[in-house]
Amino acid sequence: MNFVDGEVLLVDKPIGWTSFDVVNKIRYAIKKKHKQKIKVGHAGTLDPLATGLLIICTGKFTKKAEEYQGFDKTYTGSFLLGKTTPSYDLETAFDSETSLDNLSEQAIHQTTKQFLGKQAQMPPIFSAIKVGGKVAHQEARLGNTIELKPREVTLNSFSITNIRLPEVDFEVSCSKGTYIRSLAHDFGKALGYGACLASLRRTEVGEWKLEDALSVEKIIEIIRAN
Repeated sequence: MNFVDGEVLLVDKPIGWTSFDVVNKIRYAIKKKHKQKIKVGHAGTLDPLATGLLIICTGKFTKKAEEYQGFDKTYTGSFLLGKTTPSYDLETAFDSETSLDNLSEQAIHQTTKQFLGKQAQMPPIFSAIKVGGKVAHQEARLGNTIELKPREVTLNSFSITNIRLPEVDFEVSCSKGTYIRSLAHDFGKALGYGACLASLRRTEVGEWKLEDALSVEKIIEIIRAN
């Protein structure tokens, strides 16, 4: 493998790691092996609580990272219905709880349809978006209010694959910039019961698939062997 000319590495990001944790780990391994500093970057962030396909670019291929970020993505995961959090996932404590009495499976499946196609989606306040030079999630943790603007995103497909209340499993294919945490929040709001994201796994980025990805540890082994 030629990390200077450029490589695209498909990594299965573990839970609890930031995308930058993976980048730094791989960058350090390459530097230690080849005795030189080589550019390493990722093509699309995954939250620390998310797992799955993370595209890592090295060397000259880092210039293509922005292009790769524009690819459609597919995710699987689960929503926790009846509870909401400020971060829209399980990173923060629950701030509301609603009984799921009278919630039907038909309503759950039917509600997915209103999210298909183009829509204006409000990013979560606990996100890496910068406003006026300030990072949204940092300001949120300080208790400061920051004004975010909705973004146009597209959901190509959105289906509920299993219902085991209070959780439901889903699969969604979407455009660049889609926040699945926001989808969880908006889906719960549309249902009238509230919801947050319980788990998330990215399975596809463009033509790249999770089944072809390797663990961070395996990538490090390959770097050391080359």
